[in-house]
Amino acid sequence: MGCGLQRSISLICNGNFVDAFYMYPAIYTLILLFLVVAVNTFKNFKYANKIIIILAILNVSIIIGNFIIKTFIIK
Repeated sequence: MGCGLQRSISLICNGNFVDAFYMYPAIYTLILLFLVVAVNTFKNFKYANKIIIILAILNVSIIIGNFIIKTFIIK
């Protein structure tokens, strides 16, 4: 299910943002999740736990949905 994450990061580093999304659709929400966790580590803010939970659920949903679509729908 995590297949494509490294290639997606490589595409972002090369400036291919749309291709990175097509390679791994959860890349931008994962980046946002890691940024929120990193900021919360150094400076706690009011709704950090709720934001982290929502982003985690969103990421899991995108990853599983992408896996199902690529495995069973697109052949």
